[in-house]
Amino acid sequence: MGCGAGRHAFELYRRGANVVAFDLDADELAGVEKMFGAMRLEGEVPEGATAGTVKGDALALPFPDDHFDKIVASEVLEHIPDDMRAMGELLRVLRPGGRLAVTVPSWLPERVCWALSEDYHTAPGGHVRIYTRAELEAKLKATGFRVNGHHHAHGLHAPYWWIKCAVGVDNDGNPLAKAYHQVLVWDIMKRPLATRLAERVMNPLIGKSVVVYFTKPPAAGGTPSAPAKETADAV
Repeated sequence: MGCGAGRHAFELYRRGANVVAFDLDADELAGVEKMFGAMRLEGEVPEGATAGTVKGDALALPFPDDHFDKIVASEVLEHIPDDMRAMGELLRVLRPGGRLAVTVPSWLPERVCWALSEDYHTAPGGHVRIYTRAELEAKLKATGFRVNGHHHAHGLHAPYWWIKCAVGVDNDGNPLAKAYHQVLVWDIMKRPLATRLAERVMNPLIGKSVVVYFTKPPAAGGTPSAPAKETADAV
């Protein structure tokens, strides 16, 4: 849900899932659809995996009840004013026993960004709140989910966004921001041991995102419903 440019959708597809990439932005979805096609042409996906895009509103997901085995909602809830309504929709379309992964900006790195730049959080479609993990978990528990654990990620990315906020979030030509961005691209492409170890240390302290895992409880008096074919569907 809120697939954006499709990074998670592509990886799920590459791993053999039946993927539905959902977003409100038609332009983003057009690019995702093209990449799905390119991945198929290049033989990057296992036989039997499927992928497609659907445009719609997170407050009224155009899917039936108990439809998905797994859902990823990455860096999207912080953009939605009525976040609990969106959470209710996630619960509705996830099958009993299904799993949900939610990521939002971590409280401390996000608070620094808000302090450094008003533009960072006041742009149209931008972040409307800063979650604590406790708040995120409490809201999803109140919706009906069970909490299954959490971790932090992207420790190397937090300083980049602090730099961006300090020099101007739209100032892509700033030498320091450009240099740090090149480091991040290199790290993503090469994944060297040194930066992997550094991020492992940094993640609990300044990880840019917190990742929390949830489960939809089985129906009362029942067991989790099993799909006819084990899939890893994701909105």
